[in-house]
Amino acid sequence: MTVDRDTTAESERAAPVAEVSSADDTRRAKADDTRRTDGAAATPTVSTATVVAYAVAGAAVLGWFLFGWLVLQQGFIDSLGESAGAAFALLLIVSIVGTVRRGRRR
Repeated sequence: MTVDRDTTAESERAAPVAEVSSADDTRRAKADDTRRTDGAAATPTVSTATVVAYAVAGAAVLGWFLFGWLVLQQGFIDSLGESAGAAFALLLIVSIVGTVRRGRRR
């Protein structure tokens, strides 16, 4: 694997930079927020509120499973299926909300 600086001639590196409009500057600034200097794609950080919300949802699904199995005594498989259905419903809601939010930004 070659690195760009190894294959670029010295005269190409010192080429003049073209003038950039302010609209291009804002687009590039937004793109630079998610771009890393080593060429790898940057991953956006997850907020603490998101992690807490996922932890609460996971605890709620686990609690729903335990409530159905131990308190209502409806059987292990039935409780597992019901809590899995609730978890998939939560994932669907998160997906829809994320799609709507991403659609508004554009």
